[in-house]
Amino acid sequence: MRLTPTEIAGLTWLDSPVYTDARGAFMVGWRQADLSALAGWRPFVQESLSTSRRGVLRGLHLQHPRPQGKLVRVIAGEVFDVAVDLRPDSPTFLHHVSSPLRADGPALWLPPGLAHGFLVTSEEAIVLYQVTDDWMPEAEHTVRWDDPTLGIDWPLTQPPVLSLRDATAPALSPVLAALGQRGGS
Repeated sequence: MRLTPTEIAGLTWLDSPVYTDARGAFMVGWRQADLSALAGWRPFVQESLSTSRRGVLRGLHLQHPRPQGKLVRVIAGEVFDVAVDLRPDSPTFLHHVSSPLRADGPALWLPPGLAHGFLVTSEEAIVLYQVTDDWMPEAEHTVRWDDPTLGIDWPLTQPPVLSLRDATAPALSPVLAALGQRGGS
């Protein structure tokens, strides 16, 4: 397994070789020995799976005060994935990384304190999440996906399909205040 850091500290690509033959394919999704070197990694406590159709945008989501580290892997289809650094002591506070994630590509490790979202760019996508803390509805926060402060260039061809929670999410500033942080540019 190859671990490739991004410009956001701790945000890391996990690329595993895929072995194919006449029967199909095989790959190792993750190994504890590899993940234990990653910032913020703790054992996974929950696995979640979402299925979405083209144009669905989920995010930007995070938990506080019990933030989750997340291993995100697309197991069918393709998404445009976004991670936003909301750790106030990070040199990349308020920066984001965005990239396509495909079923035949690497997984992405998000350390605790990053907001996450994705836009489905294929007809359908199945996304698998493994997280380091339990989901707690009372600790969940949502940042508006199109907040101009973040400057995310979503590859939209039409308005996204949003949940009510995502459609009514607050801008970044009130979320940072709720997290006990202050914004910057």
